[in-house]
Amino acid sequence: MKKLIVLILIVSFSCTNSTYDDIVNEDLTLQLKWNKSYEDDSIEKSIIGLQWTLSYLGAMLPLSGDGIQAQPTNISIDIEKLGFNSNALEKMKILNDVIKASEEYQLTNTIDLGRYVSLLIGAPEHYYEITGVPYLLSDMLNNYELNPERGHVNNSGVSYETRLISFSEQDGLNQLFFCTEIDPETEEIFEFETVDLMSNGQVRFGIYDKDGIRISNTDPLHSNAGKPAKCMWCHESGIQPLFSVQDNFEGFIPYLEFKDLLVDFKTSHRNLQNSLADGVNFQESLQHIQTEILYISFMEPSAERLSLEWNMPVNEIENLLVGLPTHIHEEFSFLGNLYNREEIESFAPFTGLQVSSSVREMSEIEVNYLN
Repeated sequence: MKKLIVLILIVSFSCTNSTYDDIVNEDLTLQLKWNKSYEDDSIEKSIIGLQWTLSYLGAMLPLSGDGIQAQPTNISIDIEKLGFNSNALEKMKILNDVIKASEEYQLTNTIDLGRYVSLLIGAPEHYYEITGVPYLLSDMLNNYELNPERGHVNNSGVSYETRLISFSEQDGLNQLFFCTEIDPETEEIFEFETVDLMSNGQVRFGIYDKDGIRISNTDPLHSNAGKPAKCMWCHESGIQPLFSVQDNFEGFIPYLEFKDLLVDFKTSHRNLQNSLADGVNFQESLQHIQTEILYISFMEPSAERLSLEWNMPVNEIENLLVGLPTHIHEEFSFLGNLYNREEIESFAPFTGLQVSSSVREMSEIEVNYLN
């Protein structure tokens, strides 16, 4: 009997110790492949773009940490050292596991950096789940106390409809802007958008349908705001002021008063961002362009970039893709003659994890590897 008890204890301890070792030894690193995308490109610029991407997701990016390590053509990240909260870290772990199971990672032990960025911010469900945007609008609103006064925007540069904007008071890095899109004639509600502040200084975006259910993008019939990644590109990590003259409406904050109020909020928010010890350099806000270049050069690669990604000579790439159209990007012409990722992906020597068919706009294909 004593021998049996001892055996049970040994087996039990062995299982417990194995589980503990599995937890302790869990590999939370990921290897990202940097592929030069234009003449003046560098891995240092790409790391800046990666840092802004992670910051958009809520990472604190402690300056004293070593969560991002550069190698000649690879970037190693340890998601546990990037300053994510527990919910975000759990979602990042799930995505890590999916990436590591892909054929691309199995064969090369890396994932293309541009593909990784596209998966993080180009897939709205990934963005929402990692940043913690509530699935229900009611849950978002329950976290804030909105002022009774509202702004009325009838001449928006984003929406084709009228926007009614509510907001809470700014309390440090804690504020919500709540936008209701309505028909100016019938006042029918089309959808809702939210913008609130995260503890790392970044703004967080949510899009909801008329029933208050979280959705991937605004309806292009009513707005050109697109997906959260387009909001990031447009807002540039800040609270946007009014850029055009609005009419005054009874029961709403007068246009000039509302305009000044938004400027005050923007200035206060920027001062708070600049006071943070860790994270991205908000005083160099145009660094966010490095993020856009990362996903654009992946979604719209040149033959030169593909030759690095696929480890093939440029002339072989051009022969392989002969007959496929190329184009020049309207924002970043220096990227050269570009193909569309959807049209060339089937020619790749390995299968990469599928991304959404557009990072900024409504997509025919929307991926979600977290649920």
